[in-house]
Amino acid sequence: MKQTKYIMSGGLAFAEEKDMKKLRRFSLKGWHVTGFKFLGYTLEKGESSDYIYSVDYRSLEVGEEDEYFDVFASAGWSHVTSEGDIHLFRAESGTKAIYSDSETLVEKYKSLSNSMGYIAISLVVLTALAWLGTMMSSGVLHSLLTVIGIVLTVVAFPATLTAIASYNNKWKVEEKKGLVALLKIIPAALVIMAVLVLVLGDYDSARLLAYMIIGGTVFPAVIWLIMSLFHKVRNEA
Repeated sequence: MKQTKYIMSGGLAFAEEKDMKKLRRFSLKGWHVTGFKFLGYTLEKGESSDYIYSVDYRSLEVGEEDEYFDVFASAGWSHVTSEGDIHLFRAESGTKAIYSDSETLVEKYKSLSNSMGYIAISLVVLTALAWLGTMMSSGVLHSLLTVIGIVLTVVAFPATLTAIASYNNKWKVEEKKGLVALLKIIPAALVIMAVLVLVLGDYDSARLLAYMIIGGTVFPAVIWLIMSLFHKVRNEA
């Protein structure tokens, strides 16, 4: 019977390099990643090996997979698993990195940041329209728009943070230090705005939105911490 375990991810948009180093450390202990799982990875017990890992972001059309994976295989990188447009590869220690210069690194992050940017902007616009509608409506329509606004906020806020992190990775490689610094203050600015709305806002909908923003910041971190502790205790048991 195969031995498997689960480990948490720091989020590829937020901690890609740390995740890849973590997977290498587990491979040295004989635990090798076999697939993505909710907020993490599935590992399988095997022989200790010094594997290095790398992730690529690319949308593949039907029939492109074999050619795409063959390009990496010819460079010494074997395909491990994929989830949507995210593809994980591994190689023996010492193998040349998939992306070895800033130009190719920019191309890597450009695909992810563009797709996440489109998704985040669309969700933010829809969310803003829903909450604006709650301030201008009453009765059943108000209740319906409130529910829609809550659902959209729950989805839009983490999507926006992921998009911000994706652009942060891209602009770091491009050495756009001003934009990187600007992105770092956006999450804190959103929370400060939410607190001000709670203190000064008159509309119940505005207050509810503020609660959602604060909750959207704190709740994912709490969930990540709880799951991390749970799986750590479970794996040590």
